[in-house]
Order: sequence, then structure tokens, then C-alpha cells
Amino acid sequence: MRYKLSLLLVTTFFITMNVLLWRSEFGARGRLGTPLPAETVWEKVLTSPDNSFLEMRHKGVKIGRAHWSATINEAPAASLPTTDDGPPEGMVKTVTGYALNCEGTVSLEDLSRVRFDFTIKFDTNQSWREIFVKISIKPFVWEIRSSAATETLRFTAEDDEGRRDQTYRFSELQNPEKIVKALGGPLMPAFLALSGLPSATGPDTKAAQTNRMSLGLRWEAHNDGLKVGRIPIRVYRIEAKIFDRFRAVFFVSPVGEILRVELPDDVVLMNEAVMSLAN
Repeated sequence: MRYKLSLLLVTTFFITMNVLLWRSEFGARGRLGTPLPAETVWEKVLTSPDNSFLEMRHKGVKIGRAHWSATINEAPAASLPTTDDGPPEGMVKTVTGYALNCEGTVSLEDLSRVRFDFTIKFDTNQSWREIFVKISIKPFVWEIRSSAATETLRFTAEDDEGRRDQTYRFSELQNPEKIVKALGGPLMPAFLALSGLPSATGPDTKAAQTNRMSLGLRWEAHNDGLKVGRIPIRVYRIEAKIFDRFRAVFFVSPVGEILRVELPDDVVLMNEAVMSLAN
């Protein structure tokens, strides 16, 4: 009898703990559609240990591939000496910032292969510090470099006729139509929106608040589900409107991996690992 009671108590305890763990993971706090702070999701994206290899499609047709990666910038503790052999094992490092990079190629009917490289650096408060965009369509190369510290945006164009540089202060970007006309590119409005301009670097100013991970966009995050084949998995959905008309939607795994991205004009990026599981 004592053995049976002990077994019953252990079984009851085991079932109770599993139910509590299940509720903690998938219960009320993780209900589909429940909102959560966008900063929480971006923190997971910035610190994700997993790279994302994405297939790009336009209206269902494959047009290219992209590689998304996150980097944590660290510095050794200032009180400990550095050596040529590297820091001592077990030494605690200080996080100095983060970086996100997305690079890849796109093939379009009317153009030769387009190569792109997009990098954005953040400080530890998720405030962006530098943005770099490079687009190559032989023989043309366009580059955009934006700095929050100097409050400038530098545009470089290179072709058979040579290289041209133009630098703008954030105060000049109050009139984006004028800048777009000067740059002469159809992709410039999106890049200007992503740069989060105008901006200020003071930590207590209203403009500095928009200088954070939002990049000038208003992001909203929710718990959501994404079907992989017939199996639904728990994800975070974070989205924003571009120019108050277009939507950009990211589906992020609980560890910050990019699983799916939906962009205007029915452009979709899908994680290749997730696609392989669905087949």
C-alpha cells in the first residue's frame, strides 16, 4: 500500500509539473494574437545564435536567395590585461553593440543579377548607429552610408563614367522627395525610410526615441503560429507599415531566427530549413 501511494504521489507530481510547464510555454502568456513589446522580439533577433538562409520569391516565383545573420560585438573587461594569445579562458566580456547583416542576389527578367548587402549596427540600447547599403548591377554600384553620430547620409554611385559622392545632413532629409530626385533611384524611398531620418543622438530627446530599433517605423509584435507542413509552430510576428500604405512582416522563432518575411508587392522570403521540413 505504501509503495502504491508513493507511486501515485510521484505520478501526480510529474503530471502537475508538466502541465505547469506546458502552460508557461504555450498558455495564456503565449496565446496566438496576444501583443508583446517589439523590443523584446528585436532583442531575440539581435542575439540569435542561428543564421537564416532565405529563398526569395516574387508572386510565387523564385527570384533569389539571401543570408541573414546577427553579430554580438564584445570587448574584454577593461580591468583585465589583453595578450596576443587572446583573453584568458572564462573571462567575462562586455557587450558593446549588435549588428544585423543581410546579403544576397536577385535575378529579374529585365535586369542582370542584382547583388545587395545591407548592414546595420546598434548600440546596447537597440539604437542604430550606422547603416550600410550596397547594390550592384554591373556596371553600376550604389552605396548608402548613414551615421547617427555625425548625422549624415553619404550616397555613392559608380559606373563606367567614374565615381560620384554626395553627402547630406539629416536636416536636409526633411524633404525626401528632393533627395530622391537628386539620387534618381526608384529604391531610394525605402532606404530613406529604413534609415529612420531625421534623427538625434541625445538620449533624452524625442527624436532619439525614434532612433532606436524602430528605424523610423512603428513596429507591433504579437505571439503567432506558422505552419510547417501540417505542423503549427509557435513564432513571434512583428510588423510595420512603410509610408502608411505598405506592410513589412517578420515571423521570428523563439530564439530569434528569421523564418519568413513578407514585403510589399508580394515579395516573400522563406527560411530554407523550414521549407525542407515542410516537404
